[in-house]
Amino acid sequence: MAPSIDISENKGVRYLHFGSEWVQGAMRIARPFALELAYTREMLLPLLFSDAPPRHCLLVGLGAASQLKFLHRHFPDTRFTVLEINPGVQVVARQFFKLPDSPRIDIIIDDAATWLACNAPQAAFDLILLDGFNAAGRAGALSSAAFYAGCRAALTATGVFSGNLLGDSRGFKANLRRIRQAFAGRNLHFPSVDNGNVVALGVSGEALKLPLSTLRERAFALKDKTGLDLRPTLTRLQLTIALPDGGLRI
Repeated sequence: MAPSIDISENKGVRYLHFGSEWVQGAMRIARPFALELAYTREMLLPLLFSDAPPRHCLLVGLGAASQLKFLHRHFPDTRFTVLEINPGVQVVARQFFKLPDSPRIDIIIDDAATWLACNAPQAAFDLILLDGFNAAGRAGALSSAAFYAGCRAALTATGVFSGNLLGDSRGFKANLRRIRQAFAGRNLHFPSVDNGNVVALGVSGEALKLPLSTLRERAFALKDKTGLDLRPTLTRLQLTIALPDGGLRI
């Protein structure tokens, strides 16, 4: 039985819940296409890894559609596939969180682990965004070795995986090990934000090497284009992760 889908509001922000106080998404009512939660912004760091926007993006977990709305608004040539297990989430996202009705968005109501196991070989995503939890904050099969391997198989040769993990969960370290194994060591995670959310990245092909100066230039350009400022994320990376030769290596 699917959990109840609840809405709350506080100080101009609307929140999505699945039968508990656990926040599954948020939208500032005055700025519905902005990214309210810090981890949803940091998950988009892969936008700095290329001069070109993603052509096809897979989002696992619809929630309040924050990242989907942002990317759809600012990248008009990008197509989106969304995997969501609960059909009620799509209804609520349209009614309360301004989910757009667009031919570029394909929402599939299915178990993401099952769908990916069947479709990964035929898929070709430039970016996979994983943010799928139940009412208790558990990811279940979406944190399995098979699922992470399926994510890598569904990426293009230069594709990037970006996932939201819970740093205070009992399975956190095991999740990191499974991601490391799935991406053959071409992965990283950076310090938690938003009450323990940790963003983990993996690249599908050859190791990614980018000078910090290039990342900063792209961050300035992204802010000018979309308003999203990833410079604080780059600063956090500098302070907490070794960046050999003044660059990012994954």
